[in-house]
Amino acid sequence: MFSLFAAKAQAIVGNNFSTDGWWRPNTTTFSPQVDKDGIVTFRLKAPHAKVVLVELGDWDIQEWRMTKDETGVWSVAVDSLQPGIYQYSFKVDGLTVLDIENPRVKHGTSLYGNILEVRGESPLFDQAQDVAHGEVRILRYRATTLQRSKMVYVYVPPGYEEDGQAFPVLYLRHGGGDDEGSWTRDGRVADVLDNLLAQHKAKPMLVVMTNGHTDGTWAGGSSKEGMEILEHELLYDVIPLVEERFHVMKSKEGRAIAGLSMGGGQAFVIGLRNMDKFNYIGQFSSGLLSDEKLKLADYIPDWERKKREINEEVKILWTSCGTKDPRYQGHLIFLKALDKQGITYQSDEAPAGHEWAFWREQFAKFTTHLF
Repeated sequence: MFSLFAAKAQAIVGNNFSTDGWWRPNTTTFSPQVDKDGIVTFRLKAPHAKVVLVELGDWDIQEWRMTKDETGVWSVAVDSLQPGIYQYSFKVDGLTVLDIENPRVKHGTSLYGNILEVRGESPLFDQAQDVAHGEVRILRYRATTLQRSKMVYVYVPPGYEEDGQAFPVLYLRHGGGDDEGSWTRDGRVADVLDNLLAQHKAKPMLVVMTNGHTDGTWAGGSSKEGMEILEHELLYDVIPLVEERFHVMKSKEGRAIAGLSMGGGQAFVIGLRNMDKFNYIGQFSSGLLSDEKLKLADYIPDWERKKREINEEVKILWTSCGTKDPRYQGHLIFLKALDKQGITYQSDEAPAGHEWAFWREQFAKFTTHLF
């Protein structure tokens, strides 16, 4: 007994654990570090690497060569970035590497890169501002056709709890490489709408974001069979769930549908197939609609009759594409086809590629026209 106690006492006497230094705040960020003048310093510890680069951007990729110090840390300071939200990654001896010091990443069906936010003197339209904030709720539901559990993200505007009115709903769809959380994470839906509402540029609305994949591929979410599955899921699983759980309008006057890329094609097709349920339809950068070989009659039953009803049944038909996007020429051909058929639409473009900067801007513009 005595020897056991002595052994424990000896162990306590020999304890070298200390919390010294824990009380000092962490005043620096290893990578990326943004100083008060907006200079961004990227760092990566890779002592055995021979060449390390920073690649930044969703579309127009900028590249900087990094230099190594005596401790094996590579770094570069960049002073040419305008305020905004960027994607970046490192290229280490030709291999793409994420910045493990930065937990903010762009992901959907895979990991794409890290996220960097550079703020100016005043936050931009897609950055958090000092305004009333809504919230994003995550619900789970059963997709009956696919026979699996799925999640839906729902943006609820500020004032929803206090206001007894029924709110309109925008059903917003993501692209082929994304998931149900992408519009919230990368599209900044909450920040964009919070800011627009504070400026009285948009009407309070709920935004419902589901997973638009049937098998995890663009093809699965863009085929005729996939469209039918997703249409059934939206009409019979998602909309009833939203209308049961939230105080929302239950007529076409209070519903809109829109999406980007793969989701843009889904929104356009599902919206026009159900003009009795959606008053506003928007697509941003759809590859399906930019394909000159597309026959809408293959996707929309009775297209010859329906195309004559669009101008009366749909309040806004919105279509847009970035001028640097490979889909752009096909987009222009698509617009000419709409013109030839006498279909009224609103179009928009910007000097952008297939990227989130463009889609955040389109989301902001589209929502200011709703309801």
